[in-house]
Amino acid sequence: MNLPNKLTLFRVILIPFFVFFLLAPYFEGYGNYIALAIFIVASLTDMADGKIARKYNLVTNFGKFMDPLADKLLVCSAMICLVDLRLIPSWVVIVIIAREFIISGFRLVASDNGVVIAASYWGKFKTTFQMLMVIVIIFNIYLNNYVLGIIGTILIYVALALTVISLIDYIAKNKDVLKDQK
Repeated sequence: MNLPNKLTLFRVILIPFFVFFLLAPYFEGYGNYIALAIFIVASLTDMADGKIARKYNLVTNFGKFMDPLADKLLVCSAMICLVDLRLIPSWVVIVIIAREFIISGFRLVASDNGVVIAASYWGKFKTTFQMLMVIVIIFNIYLNNYVLGIIGTILIYVALALTVISLIDYIAKNKDVLKDQK
């Protein structure tokens, strides 16, 4: 297993620790900062694994499949926690997770046809904004800063818009995958 794939798996391994520290009431405020640090490290592995894979020609089908899945698991776990903490509207998270299920289903159909579909630039922008949104919202939990609150709200709706745009782009670019299905 190459380094980019190890970084992707490391990101998946960090998820339960992130959720534990974000939701555990045992740390009197410090848990959120530990969760924030874990989330930032996990987000940085997303950037690093892709750059390393492309730079050193280590792109694999496993990476093309697992990297976006690891991103989805990380971001969706974070957003579900934020719904539980009443920091993001549940309907926004439902729309975002629905998009992820649609794309995952699309990828499954494609893989049955021997096609591996890598993430698009819209999908990467979407993931970046979702990660920024989570970071700002968690950072602001105890600060309760008005400006950070506004930035967090703006990021929620930018991430939501990019989610819908990336879904439309993804389906438009890969609609041929569904043509052969009966």
